[in-house]
Amino acid sequence: MDKKQLYACIDGMAAEMAAMADDIFDHPELGMEEFHALDLLTGWLEREGFQVERGVGGLKTAFRAVWNHGEGGPNIGLLCEYDALEGIGHACAHHLQGPSVLAAAAALKRAEFAENYSVTIYGTPAEESVSGKILMLKNGVSFEELDVALMMHGNGCTQVDVKSLALSRYKVIYHGVSAHAAVKPENGRSALDGLLLAFQGTEFLREHVAEDVKIHYTVVSCGGTPANIVPAQAEGSFYIRSYSRACLDTVAERFKKVLKGAAMMTETEVEIIEEKAIDSKIPCIGLNDLLMKNAEEAGAPRIRAPREKTGSTDFGNIMHRIPGSCIRVAFVEEGTASHSEQFLKAGKTEEAHSAVVYGARILAGTAADLIENPDYLKKIKEEFREKLRQEREVSVLQKEIQEQRMRSLND
Repeated sequence: MDKKQLYACIDGMAAEMAAMADDIFDHPELGMEEFHALDLLTGWLEREGFQVERGVGGLKTAFRAVWNHGEGGPNIGLLCEYDALEGIGHACAHHLQGPSVLAAAAALKRAEFAENYSVTIYGTPAEESVSGKILMLKNGVSFEELDVALMMHGNGCTQVDVKSLALSRYKVIYHGVSAHAAVKPENGRSALDGLLLAFQGTEFLREHVAEDVKIHYTVVSCGGTPANIVPAQAEGSFYIRSYSRACLDTVAERFKKVLKGAAMMTETEVEIIEEKAIDSKIPCIGLNDLLMKNAEEAGAPRIRAPREKTGSTDFGNIMHRIPGSCIRVAFVEEGTASHSEQFLKAGKTEEAHSAVVYGARILAGTAADLIENPDYLKKIKEEFREKLRQEREVSVLQKEIQEQRMRSLND
């Protein structure tokens, strides 16, 4: 189809979508509390004629909205986030995602340019905190009805990502026995000593992991007791990251042994709680290229090469199941860090409003290409299956290396 028809439809909604983005920005809500944003987005979709289901996957602020044209055909998934950051608000530009996705979905619906296709929007809460997409997956929302999953995100330039860091976050609590350190020190078993030894062991572990592995830790609490009282409890927070989930999983097993070893040395008990497990992205270069082609066609600003390495996102867990990609659209000065005051200050600017439009144009144009050109979708799915196969082979190899290491230690 002539994409100018899609663009004209999106441009006609620009003022309404800008006002919606500003409304979400002015009412920042933390993860699982995004009820204002939920009402705005789902109410608009219902008025547009989409079938809307709220509370998807047992999450009160998650939703699914569907529009079917004909029967069968490709199902294009558009995902959006709308949670804010604690203490600062929408300093990650999540307020732009929903309006951009809505405009793209409505343009695809109104155009009716092919016989059979579907557009499915998933509202995915709490990306910044408890990773809503992962909870939705755990609660039975597979997302596998979709042929592809597309997102948009505000950025300093317009580009896509290749890699993202897998992440495992742990709450670690050492339990000991309190005692007066001056009078009866022999009766105490210091939980804080256990945590400190765990930190030290983690430092030694850093020398013997792959180059891309990152380990972070901090003290959450140490009992709050005076210096002459042996603390009975101490809690730490640990993050382990890698660009390969398979690699990270083997490091995590070694990390847990460090924690248990620290407990043995201090005669304490350790409680290890995995709070979050984010997968690395399975990059789909064909889909990335298609998004960037549409970014150029849409006239998006500051088009740049793909980001080879990025932080962590729960979108990675979706991308282990279906082909997916996120177009990042320029609206702040290039090089500006997200989660910053500069991102926040730009949230209601003309550039932010333009990013909503450009994002919608890129998403709608990409969807149109996938719907009208079955070969595009076929090649993207073939690439995804091959990348997933390679990832699984790496996982098997990493496990074999770990087992070999353990056999060597036991010999």
